[in-house]
Amino acid sequence: MTASLSLNGAVLAVQRDGADIDPRLSPRPYLHPVRTRGGTEVTEHLPADHLHHLGVGVAVPDVSGVSFWGGRTFVRDRGSVMLDNHGRQEHLAWAVQKDAERVEELSWTGPDGAELLRELRSTRALDLDARTWVLDLRVELANTSGRDLSIGSPATNGRPGAGYGGLFWRAPLGARPPEVTGAGGLRGEEALHGSRAAWLALAGEDGSGAPWTLLFVQPGGHRDPWFLRASDYPGVGPALAWEERLPLPGGGRLERGLRVAVCDGRPADPAALAEAVGALD
Repeated sequence: MTASLSLNGAVLAVQRDGADIDPRLSPRPYLHPVRTRGGTEVTEHLPADHLHHLGVGVAVPDVSGVSFWGGRTFVRDRGSVMLDNHGRQEHLAWAVQKDAERVEELSWTGPDGAELLRELRSTRALDLDARTWVLDLRVELANTSGRDLSIGSPATNGRPGAGYGGLFWRAPLGARPPEVTGAGGLRGEEALHGSRAAWLALAGEDGSGAPWTLLFVQPGGHRDPWFLRASDYPGVGPALAWEERLPLPGGGRLERGLRVAVCDGRPADPAALAEAVGALD
């Protein structure tokens, strides 16, 4: 099943239910392709370097031992190993279906088919200017398992710097790695990876040399550390469990969001763009 997200009649993203994804990759809904207004693709899915990277979505490597990330799991004293621990996110129903907004209910189930989490996911396309639109993603997770859960990451399991998991954007590989900048004059992967910068931006090019920029902001008052990759592959996401496991008690809820300016070319003032993105309704 697919659905489109559009503004003024132009399709800017395709939403896929992920039902055809290999079970070892933790099947889940995702957006791909996402395009600039000029038609440049700024997402990747099933890349050879990480087959479990699926465009834009919600991917968590450890929910009380269940992987909703896909691929191998990092195990303390063993390293990355393939386990039979892959869950899946399944579409249940649409709460809202509009050209520029979709809200869906999802069920997160473990390998045994038992539900661990119920999710309400909002995906909106917001207008900004002639060469920029904004993708607004909101996630509300409810623990429906009947027991206490916790969210972890390879970092919490012993792999330093690998605190990934949550909303995640996989951008496409280009001829060279994208440039990375952030709030406060921060530049480069090393400076921004693990930071709580108010915003960060990737600036790359597609195969034909067309420039694109993705500027990421966390709305709603949360400021999770940024997981960032640029040199090996381009990927960005706020990290739910950067150094410590995140408890999610039985019946508890977790809310997070990510707002991304999708630009043709390079913004003249990234800080001003970040402020405009944050102010959108």
